[in-house]
Amino acid sequence: MAIRNIVKFGDDILKKKSREVKKIDDRIICLLDDMRETLKLHNGVGLAAPQVGVLKRIAIVDTGDTILELINPEIICTEGEQTGAEGCLSFPGEYGLVTRPNIVKIRAMDRNGCMYEYTGEELTARAFCHEIEHLDGHLFSEHVTEWLEPEK
Repeated sequence: MAIRNIVKFGDDILKKKSREVKKIDDRIICLLDDMRETLKLHNGVGLAAPQVGVLKRIAIVDTGDTILELINPEIICTEGEQTGAEGCLSFPGEYGLVTRPNIVKIRAMDRNGCMYEYTGEELTARAFCHEIEHLDGHLFSEHVTEWLEPEK
């Protein structure tokens, strides 16, 4: 496993649409493992493959209880609404108010190629939306209604 460099805002790769994963091979498993280590090092909630320079439809979300690996994820349904502070590892030290669904149900594949569904609430729901948007070339900054001052 290795720590990957996180792509910062301004890099064009963050605006590109990621490609579907057709085959889970050793390179995909290595990427997932590296993304876990990178997320852990940076104390993040989620990380999408484009943020480490790879245009594949892969993201990981750390729910606190477990780390969910999302290969070719899609949002099935959403419910409710929440507004809160949101940040991004590609925007170090920057936070803004963003409104997202409060409950999000996703469908994705795991590293073994098994499809699964997972329903996340609050922070997990926010992370699902945030990371899946990265896979489509969108950034949380597009949704910020107010930028927040950094804590001192």
